[in-house]
Amino acid sequence: MGPALPFALPSLVPVSSPWGPPATEASTGGLSFEGAPYAPFSKGDKLGKLADWTQDPGRDGRDQRGGRQNYGRSHRDPYQAYGASTASSFQFQNAEDESSFSVVDSSRTTTKPRTTFGQGGRGGLVLRSRGGAQGRGGARTFGPGAGAQRSGYQRYLGGRGGHQDGARTGGQRGGRGGRRFGWKDYDKPQRLRDSSVTISPEWQMLEEIDFNRLGKLSLDIKDGTDVDTYGFTYYYDKSFDRPGGISERKLQVIDTLSYNPTTSDDPVIQQLAQRDEGRVFATDSILSMLMCAPRSVYPWDIVVNREGDKLFLDKREGGPLDFVTVNENAAEPPLEVADGSKDSINTPSALALEATFINQNFAAQAVVESNDKHEFTHPNPFYNPEEETEPLGSRGYRYRKINLSSVAEETELNLIVRTELDGTIRNSSGEDSFITIKALNEFDTRAPGAGGALDWRSKFGSQRGAVVATEMKNNSCKLARWTVQSILAGADQMKLGFVSRANPKDKARHVILGVVGYKPREFANQMNYSVANGWGIARSIIDMCLALEEGKYIIVKDPNKPVIRLYEVPRDAFDEAPADEEKQDADE
Repeated sequence: MGPALPFALPSLVPVSSPWGPPATEASTGGLSFEGAPYAPFSKGDKLGKLADWTQDPGRDGRDQRGGRQNYGRSHRDPYQAYGASTASSFQFQNAEDESSFSVVDSSRTTTKPRTTFGQGGRGGLVLRSRGGAQGRGGARTFGPGAGAQRSGYQRYLGGRGGHQDGARTGGQRGGRGGRRFGWKDYDKPQRLRDSSVTISPEWQMLEEIDFNRLGKLSLDIKDGTDVDTYGFTYYYDKSFDRPGGISERKLQVIDTLSYNPTTSDDPVIQQLAQRDEGRVFATDSILSMLMCAPRSVYPWDIVVNREGDKLFLDKREGGPLDFVTVNENAAEPPLEVADGSKDSINTPSALALEATFINQNFAAQAVVESNDKHEFTHPNPFYNPEEETEPLGSRGYRYRKINLSSVAEETELNLIVRTELDGTIRNSSGEDSFITIKALNEFDTRAPGAGGALDWRSKFGSQRGAVVATEMKNNSCKLARWTVQSILAGADQMKLGFVSRANPKDKARHVILGVVGYKPREFANQMNYSVANGWGIARSIIDMCLALEEGKYIIVKDPNKPVIRLYEVPRDAFDEAPADEEKQDADE
């Protein structure tokens, strides 16, 4: 045997877990580990350092502001192994607090303060908004409104019954100077608009087209030729075109009738279809909506009827195409009551009814009613003097044929479109030129949804260009549609009236502030609207519909996305039920 060891080996006590120190002193033979630093570890740890004297004492976050709650936000663990990052537990901690010592700099500094959000002018501070536009608010499904139906036609009566005064409630005005644009835009709830028509689960979706694809299309089309003309137009009142502007005129309520039937209910179009004058039939309102689809924000729909080798593009009675939108393209469009609006008269649906009422009455007031008028070839095809008591308004209908085929195509694709004219101007040479008359309306510059518009009463005379530019931004789709309708009708000018409320809280009384005239194609260039792109969109959608089988379809604009979809619907969809069937359903 070898020599005895100079020390005695400690006895090993069996433990339940071989990892870590024992839990009690009795099991360790009186040894105590209380107060000794301990770091958690695992079997996969890489043992390389017994102590790390080069680590920053404040790296673990205990010497920084926020304590341990900020640990790991700015620094990563020096080791990948579990437990290795807690080696700072064995570091030396100085009993004295060195953070209480500081050095005072008594030297004077002449450094100018810095601006961190962008500098403008002489040391001025320019704050840039962080947000921008949230979801573009939307109009819900429009009701029948001011229209009355008779024998399949929709007419607009501009009289006392044509515009109902809604509830007058006090609006919420902004503070001094208004709300800062972009302030807390991130905290706004997203607006979800309803579709213009209820999508039935039985409908089959055939196509989905994104607006980005439509914006890349282009097709050069020549101007159309007249097939037939109907109606009459009065001569325009040139007193509205004074260079210095006009004093405020009260918008009069004139009892006149003007008709806007859909394509399939037009007897003239039915005759032209029987004579095979064209293969595609539409109205200027429907066709302009297709050509300006990428600019639209609010939902809309167009009914497609495929009969034989012909295609009819129709609208629903009381649908969105029967009304004029307001501030559709504004950064913050008007809100519905359900979305938080506190003014029932400033909701999208209420403003659409008001704008339609203004357009009908302004077009009637801007012409001189007399026996001196321009008569077209045939009388108004929708007016029956034996049944109607109200006088017929100034309206001319030009049915025009447009060739949509390109030069390379052998067969022609003719489109028959019904266009409308509102007035006539006699030039110095004695010749008559046709015009369209539209109206832009101002409701309340301080109300939500005003789109940052200027006060028309104080700025229209001195800053007319700024007022028009703001309307081009807030009503891009509406103005583009009016321009396309004027081009389709072959109008020489487009008269835009500026109508404002006499009182911001009263939607029944209005005043005319002025009228501006534009040539349609020049106005399209100012709006950066491409007519060739509009024809490319129309031709692509028409080709897609012509490839369908006979039946009824509908094109629906998504209420919340820049997408249009094509659905196949039953034959009896959107047809009014007979009175006996409604009575039978009520009895059941």
